[in-house]
Amino acid sequence: MGRRSRVRRLQQQQQQQRPGSAEDGAEDGGKRSGAGWEGGYPEIVKENKLFEHYYQELKIVPEGEWDQFMDALREPLPATLRITGYKSHAKEILHCLKNKYFKELEDLEVDGQKVEVPQPLSWYPEELAWHTNLSRKILRKSPQLEKFHQFLVSETESGNISRQEAVSMIPPLLLNAHPHHKILDMCAAPGSKTTQLIEMLHADMSVPFPEGFVIANDVDNKRCYLLVHQAKRLGSPCIMVVNHDASCIPRLQVDVNGKKEALFYDRILCDVPCSGDGTMRKNIDVWKKWSTLNSLQLHGLQLRIATRGAEQLVEGGRMVYSTCSLNPIEDEAVIASLLEKSEGALELADVSSELPGLKWMPGLTQWKVMTKDGQWFATWDDVPHSRHTQIRPTMFPPKDPEKSQAMHLERCLRILPHHQNTGGFFVAVLVKKSSMPWNKRPPKLQGESAEPRGPVQPGPADPMGKSISHPLELESKPAAGISDTEATERAENLENNGNKKDGVCGPPPSKKMKLFGFKEDPFVFIPEDDPLFPPIQKFYALGPSFPKMNLLTRTVEGKRRQLYMVSKELRNVLLNNSERVKVINTGVKVWCRNNSGEEFDCAFRLAQEGIYTLYPFINSRIIIVSMEDVKILLTQENPFFRKLSSEAYSQVKDMAKGSVVLKYEPDPAKPDTLQCPIVLCGWRGKASIRTFVPKNERLHYLRMMGLEVLAEKKRERAVPTSESAASPGAPEDQLGAEQGAG
Repeated sequence: MGRRSRVRRLQQQQQQQRPGSAEDGAEDGGKRSGAGWEGGYPEIVKENKLFEHYYQELKIVPEGEWDQFMDALREPLPATLRITGYKSHAKEILHCLKNKYFKELEDLEVDGQKVEVPQPLSWYPEELAWHTNLSRKILRKSPQLEKFHQFLVSETESGNISRQEAVSMIPPLLLNAHPHHKILDMCAAPGSKTTQLIEMLHADMSVPFPEGFVIANDVDNKRCYLLVHQAKRLGSPCIMVVNHDASCIPRLQVDVNGKKEALFYDRILCDVPCSGDGTMRKNIDVWKKWSTLNSLQLHGLQLRIATRGAEQLVEGGRMVYSTCSLNPIEDEAVIASLLEKSEGALELADVSSELPGLKWMPGLTQWKVMTKDGQWFATWDDVPHSRHTQIRPTMFPPKDPEKSQAMHLERCLRILPHHQNTGGFFVAVLVKKSSMPWNKRPPKLQGESAEPRGPVQPGPADPMGKSISHPLELESKPAAGISDTEATERAENLENNGNKKDGVCGPPPSKKMKLFGFKEDPFVFIPEDDPLFPPIQKFYALGPSFPKMNLLTRTVEGKRRQLYMVSKELRNVLLNNSERVKVINTGVKVWCRNNSGEEFDCAFRLAQEGIYTLYPFINSRIIIVSMEDVKILLTQENPFFRKLSSEAYSQVKDMAKGSVVLKYEPDPAKPDTLQCPIVLCGWRGKASIRTFVPKNERLHYLRMMGLEVLAEKKRERAVPTSESAASPGAPEDQLGAEQGAG
């Protein structure tokens, strides 16, 4: 007992010493007592003299606005949310928010504070992004806001809303992505920007497989699973999550008319790791920890990541570089150095008119470098030899005024917190005019337009998977065509591909990779002659255009439990890079094994998360239902056929048992009813029918039809949800492909 009590006491002491989440601290304010915050540590004073001295000297804030800038930094960050734009339900959610939830917030006071009715962000298209002064603490604790809070949580889980900081929404908008673009997100976790990019791919919901795709990368294995969770909410077959160091992310290959070519991206998002002093409003320990040392240490990594991105960008493509730092060492210095090394291959785009309503400051053209102890250096020549390891020549502005002027650094955007009540942010948009000087014979972008185009025909590039280890090496690196290393690698890859099982994309063989994180199962494409597919094709009457070659599982041997689907472009990437890239997750789940289903001629039932991808190809087992039918199906556990409308009953009564599609078509003649189509997965039993829809998605549809959901939530505790109820195959639905994600 003595030892246990000692352990308990030690745990309590550690708990008291551990600081709370920076985000919670900033938004909630913490529960305060005389001793400080609830965590037991003293309250952080929002003062840092070195920070003020540094930015006043650099003049990043316009004359006469310094006090407003500092006051804004000390205020909590407003909560912002973004409605998922590509879904047909976006307009319905917006209508529901404006006419129901926001109206209920009018004239409401919580703890003596008047609740500000949410306002749309003036620069975000179609009123799909909103901000409010409500903190997380007020939202969670206030009974008056319970319905609104539950709405936010539930809709976020079902992928219809994202809680995202306002400035974080800017880079994907400036990337100007279209459905046919191949996009690389280099430092993607936690994934809010990635979901925006996926939305842009699916701008036309009637096209289940856009030509483009998003490859989302992050160096941190655990954060990759957070990224998977975010991306899965959108149910896209065009997303792949990979786990690499962005500064040396491998060059991928694709098969173009039977010949292997290097993959170049049309759009690259380069949201690099940074010191984060633009996030002081939510990460309040930055006040205490801020020094110039962080930016000096990160500059080299940021430049290497940006350089690697520029190498993989197609000629005519666009790359957005962004940080949540206000520091020119991480911002303009990286851009200026990259432009200088590119020798005219890159140029800064003028995007001043692309987001009307957004207030921003032009980029700096002159700045100085300061050490952590406050010593200033105006040029590289002033830096003593002892400081050369810490301060690099790339941190200073270009010496030559003409060269500096030609760079147009003023085209960069710096967002200051006090201008529109946001965080601090920096964005630069780069366009690739020609190949990088150390690359030869680049691919040409075939017609830059919003119209779908043919596949990019890339030419050979720099050695596969090889990156410039330091920007300074670029000066001495001669321009070269295909190197011997690349030729050898290509020969080895062809040999390996010939030896391995056809259609199996295994995890990389590197032992080093397996030491960290979870070991991923391989991706196995279903062979064309696999006996598993004909029963599925017959049962659902899949059309001849159904791309069965794009079906995959994560089981090399034994019973297939889940079937996933990717676009043909991602299939090409997967099959040609299995030894080169560490894939964490890809595709969307479309079918789950239903063991008792074999007696009904098909062992696989439909999965809700992939139904919008699959639905265009299904020609049988579709039941057209009315809005009243949808309400019954979503609120009752196993309603009998007789409870449905006569139209639905006549369709279902003679149907064979098994998985079905339930389709609601809006009636334009009844504008007061739900005006977006709904497709649900169901199961036709002996005398009843049920839906296989996750709880949050079920609540979403009921809300859209005007049903109150608070009572529904309480009922959930007593009645199992349709996804978790005792039904063949349901538990497997929860496993998905994240086998170690937890």
